Amino acid sequence: MDIEATRKELGRDTAGAHVLQPGVVDLSHGVILYVENLTVSFDGFKALNGLNLYLNTGELRCLIGPNGAGKTTLMDVITGKTRPDSGTVFFGNTLDLTQMAEYEIAQAGIGRKFQRPTVFQGHSVFENLELAMRAKKGIWQSLVSRLTGEQRDRIEATLDTIGLSQQVHTRAGMLSHGQKQWLELGMLLIQEPQLLLVDEPVAGMTPHETERTAELLTSLAGKHTVVVVEHDMEFVHRLARRVTVLHEGRVLAEGTMEAIQSNPQVIEVYLGV
Repeated sequence: MDIEATRKELGRDTAGAHVLQPGVVDLSHGVILYVENLTVSFDGFKALNGLNLYLNTGELRCLIGPNGAGKTTLMDVITGKTRPDSGTVFFGNTLDLTQMAEYEIAQAGIGRKFQRPTVFQGHSVFENLELAMRAKKGIWQSLVSRLTGEQRDRIEATLDTIGLSQQVHTRAGMLSHGQKQWLELGMLLIQEPQLLLVDEPVAGMTPHETERTAELLTSLAGKHTVVVVEHDMEFVHRLARRVTVLHEGRVLAEGTMEAIQSNPQVIEVYLGV
């Protein structure tokens, strides 16, 4: 790939790019994430090998590939957990994620949901969302401050989005596996991320929960940019958006699910296994 030509096509020139205050994201060219020539090695093994990836603002992208393809490593680099050996990752036109700490990246508007849900089991659904919303405040301020009307409205809107309005006073530990997944997603949404990274969201879910999760993630696209890492091809097909296939740390193929399913290389290294 000609990176310079791609930069010009996307309307971005990294010459003179600099780190702005987290939370200030320039999306004027319609691209929210630029990953260019990204390489990460672990004990000589290249988990990512010159990877190039671009995400448009507001899109829903599925990321698939065999084990060891580099999916988790890519998410780790985007969120600041892993530092690359070389390459760049820009959030918008000017925020260089490779130069930012994990908390700064989160504050800038990137949220990540891992496969196993992490919620406060002994607290109600409402309290979980309240705690997530107060996460940026100090402990003392969180304890003594009261919710404003606007904050309550945000919690109610989030409850409606994740489909847990009827469980608002239910302890999180009493929820089903799928409901816990939705609650954790709500805990991210209430912090208003612009980019949401979701890892295998339907693992262990019932068919009904899986269908509901597909509807939920689809509804988020537009207001948020959503990246879903998933192995369940039927679920990926339900999302019916653009799919990127990783293999050996590079992008093997990219396009609609129909195009991916008929790609000989993808069939050989992944779908045909």
